[in-house]
Amino acid sequence: MKLHNFIIISSLTFLITACAFQEPDYLQGISSDELHQLMAMDDVFLMDVHTPKQAHIKGTDLFIPYNEIEKYQDQLPKDKDSAIYLYCEGGPMGNAAARSLHDLGYNNLINLKGGASAWRNRGFKFD
Repeated sequence: MKLHNFIIISSLTFLITACAFQEPDYLQGISSDELHQLMAMDDVFLMDVHTPKQAHIKGTDLFIPYNEIEKYQDQLPKDKDSAIYLYCEGGPMGNAAARSLHDLGYNNLINLKGGASAWRNRGFKFD
């Protein structure tokens, strides 16, 4: 009976840790508060990648659906070291867009934690 319990607990632990999202090394996260402060002090390249199209955070530079990054790469910064701040409604599409951008050679990628939903919950502006 003890071996059976050990196997069950071990299996559950493995499943829980395997399903947890681990941020890839090429992607950083930023909170709504941090991004809001940064945007007040500096011009950032902010890109909405949510599909379908949604209301954009005030100051958004570009809208490209997360699954069409390669199609619109001529609209991206020419400097592959430029910081690109990404967001979608909740976060996952930003992660997918970051993977595509990384594959294109971009390495300074920052995703808004919680996406536009977190931004909205903090009361920050949309266009």
